Amino acid sequence: MSGPMALEPGGAEGDTLSLRLADDRPPALSAPGHGADRDAVDRLAAELADGIGPAVHPYEVAALLESEGLTAEVIQERYGHPNLFSLASALYERVPRTFPEPARPANPWRPDHVRCALRGALFALPGLAYLLAGRLWHAGRDLDVLVVAGLLSWAWGQALGHRVYLRMTTGRREAGRTLLKGAPLGALAATAAGAPIAGSGTAIGVAAAQSVYLAAAGVLLVLGGERLLLAALAPLIAGAAALPWWEPGNVLRVALPLLSVLGAVAAAGWALRAAFTASPVPDGARPALLKSLPYGLFGLSAGVLVLLEGRQHPYAVIVLTVSMGPAEWLLYRYRGMSVAALRATATPAAFLLRSAGVLGLCLLLYVLPLLPAALLTGAEPGPLLLLAATLWIALLLQAFGVSWPPAAVCLAAAGGAASATVLHAPSSAVALSLFCGTAALCLTACAVRLLGRPAPHA
Repeated sequence: MSGPMALEPGGAEGDTLSLRLADDRPPALSAPGHGADRDAVDRLAAELADGIGPAVHPYEVAALLESEGLTAEVIQERYGHPNLFSLASALYERVPRTFPEPARPANPWRPDHVRCALRGALFALPGLAYLLAGRLWHAGRDLDVLVVAGLLSWAWGQALGHRVYLRMTTGRREAGRTLLKGAPLGALAATAAGAPIAGSGTAIGVAAAQSVYLAAAGVLLVLGGERLLLAALAPLIAGAAALPWWEPGNVLRVALPLLSVLGAVAAAGWALRAAFTASPVPDGARPALLKSLPYGLFGLSAGVLVLLEGRQHPYAVIVLTVSMGPAEWLLYRYRGMSVAALRATATPAAFLLRSAGVLGLCLLLYVLPLLPAALLTGAEPGPLLLLAATLWIALLLQAFGVSWPPAAVCLAAAGGAASATVLHAPSSAVALSLFCGTAALCLTACAVRLLGRPAPHA
């Protein structure tokens, strides 16, 4: 198909075509577009409306007619116009301008439903190890060792995960190098933190196994190795599932969790090996360690708050842990819905209102399913729902790079609730509800203020 410039009547070719058509034109066609000719032009306009509507100049219509194979003879005899440009101008005037809207880009925040559900399960499944091996150590100081080591592992894992994601911008190789250094160091630090209060060598061994597993699992979750981690947990899952019908004995009660720990370490090594095979990228500036500090403090405070809830209602911890999968899914949905709200509004005030509505809807979708779960497990709904709301809004702010406000608020809530629990004034449940409720309100106000602007979502 020739372009419009090839048909411009000012050129030599256009002049020749016009002269030839003028010579061949019968006298009866000197006034185009009358009678049957007008009807024919109307029918042609209807047939080609989709192509004529977006045109911004009659020359584009002329190019369209040429591509349709209309000859000078057909234009004269059927449509009563002296030449191609006359018919193109008539069609251009008949068909209203219709400019299609540009196609909207695909939602970049579409969540992976299977992956989010799998991650929620993976957060909870390691608890089966305590179901298998819990009777082999004494409560009291032995349990305190696991708590201390677990809290430090949680805080370290949050900080390390953030640092790895920063390094991921320069390639998986650099992220793998950070994990290779940080994960073993975190496991060693967590074990060393629990060792001074251990009442037996068994407790130290269990704390070491727990710390090593959490470090390996963190590597796999950051590098997208969820299925590898699930495969590593297969011995543990099988042993726990068989407990109602089969007594495995003390040896298997230790061997099955240990086998899963070793499998997780092997899977983490495989994932790191794959990361190191990626093409190297020139090292950029290394992010400052202080950038990851607030994420570690948030992990520590979140662990303390969950621990305080678990002291009152152990099954509530399972509910919260499983809910982390849906929480992650809703973080993606919030971002996708916020982008849609940005496209649908024209003023900052309108977007602020829509953004607040999106935040409220996502928060409601997260905490409402926890209500029946709390009732089924015998947990008090108030502290559980307020704690869940606090954690989700803090994670939302962190997803947008807002780190210190959620860390400070959650740290203050954890410190206040822990102090009130130690002093027994008021009761633990009331104290947790009070501090988590206050934290949730502060974080909500912060989220509305910071995320209610178009800039974070653009």
